[in-house]
Amino acid sequence: MSANDIRVPLVEPGTQAELADIEGRILAERGRISLLYQVLLNSGPIASGWERLLTAVRNQTGVPADLRELMILRVAVLNGATFEFDAHVPHAQKAGVSASKIDAVRERQLPSSDVYSPDEQLVLELTDAMTRDIVVPDALMERLRARFDAKGVVEVVATVAAYNMVSRLLVALNIGH
Repeated sequence: MSANDIRVPLVEPGTQAELADIEGRILAERGRISLLYQVLLNSGPIASGWERLLTAVRNQTGVPADLRELMILRVAVLNGATFEFDAHVPHAQKAGVSASKIDAVRERQLPSSDVYSPDEQLVLELTDAMTRDIVVPDALMERLRARFDAKGVVEVVATVAAYNMVSRLLVALNIGH
């Protein structure tokens, strides 16, 4: 992939004074301004809101890191967002997700529950329902509410929703293809 394949120009950090504050926040939170953020910086308000939302989803919820990363990887697989998948494999590994689970999440159909723990299977079923069908069946939501309190349900659902947003932007703008 080259920068020429991306459907909007990249914004070189430090070249637009009006973006200094958001670039500073991105650097403080992420340590660098990635390719994704160089695209998002075409709109300061979008880059700012994006950074705040994704920081909350990734770093400020009670969703265990391994579950969060499995959901993110699954969304990336289902939406064909290779860039997102590749970017999150190291995060999944750091969170303790095994190589066999990372490989299994790549399958179009979820493997049987013997691959994943009950919590992993539950959030992956949610991820598939939200990403493929949009509508979450009542029975699945009941199982989520039996496992997570209201805060946990909102945070798990928001994680899947947020990363659907990420992957769809990446795919639409040809980032990582």
